[in-house]
Amino acid sequence: MADRVENLVIIGSGPAAWTAAVYAARANLNPVVYEGEPSREMIPGGQLMWTTDIENYPGFPEGISGQDLMERMKEQAVRFGTQVVGENIASVDFSVRPIRLSPTWSEPIATLSVIVATGARANWLGIPNEERLAQSGGGVSACAVCDGALPFFRDKVLAVVGGGDSAMEEATYLTKYASLVVIIHRRDQFRASKIMADRALDHPKIEVEWNTEVADVLGDDAISGIRLRDTVSGAERELAVGGLFVAIGHTPNTAFLEGQLETTEHGYVVTRCPWRTETSVDGVFAAGDVIDDFYRQAVTSAGTGCMAALEAERWLAHHDGLGESPVLETAESSVGRAEEDLQR
Repeated sequence: MADRVENLVIIGSGPAAWTAAVYAARANLNPVVYEGEPSREMIPGGQLMWTTDIENYPGFPEGISGQDLMERMKEQAVRFGTQVVGENIASVDFSVRPIRLSPTWSEPIATLSVIVATGARANWLGIPNEERLAQSGGGVSACAVCDGALPFFRDKVLAVVGGGDSAMEEATYLTKYASLVVIIHRRDQFRASKIMADRALDHPKIEVEWNTEVADVLGDDAISGIRLRDTVSGAERELAVGGLFVAIGHTPNTAFLEGQLETTEHGYVVTRCPWRTETSVDGVFAAGDVIDDFYRQAVTSAGTGCMAALEAERWLAHHDGLGESPVLETAESSVGRAEEDLQR
């Protein structure tokens, strides 16, 4: 391991990670961001890299693509001195001080504090054309709140796949824009809570295809329909739709932690207190979708990234034995200014 010990390492490259990097860099913490490596499931920049049009992020009245938004956030972080490494963190050791992080192929790195902002990935059906049309903006999405209001989906028949609360919520939300919403569910009853299921079933613009699964997505540049398969008889047929929303859950990117942070039963990192980002390990913070299974929005992720950076800054400033560090003296003064602003 190199002799150098970093003040702060940020793992991830979505809105939470880059926002945390901006705040940490402006506080002279010299943060290092491990932005990840491209894979079939995830690419640096997170889920927004799959989003062609974003109309609900503040400051962009004409909208912006997910790729452009992430690039701008990264450029802003780099402008203030953030170091960026294009690797994953393969494993961590939170039991030692300084903390030890092992990237996929370079030497291990030592750091005083960490922000985990690795996000969560949408669960997809894994069928032909689904991934291609999702990446190209061709009418396949995993977030109705993010994409449902786009002109592309308005006044069309839209399909939602799933049977849990998320699927019911997405279907109900889409009724504001669609001419009709069809829920596709592979069983004969929903697993959603009764109140959510009843709300969807009672809605005049929602229909349900029971005992049915999506076998394929039809269309070249844009979705034109879906091929349905009866889960009982195996018979197939086509349904014309103008959009497909996959609502079968998300998987937080926490496997590399190997249980060293407290998580929920679904793998989301648990924070010690509400409206805080400190985790079960001292000096380790978490932000973004990796702690959020409810909102899952770029703007909320960015907000928690800010929170995590301020908390990490405070932790470094007050940690025993670090008060003589010029970097940390600057951080402490910055925290003091923030506290004064809050008291005004």
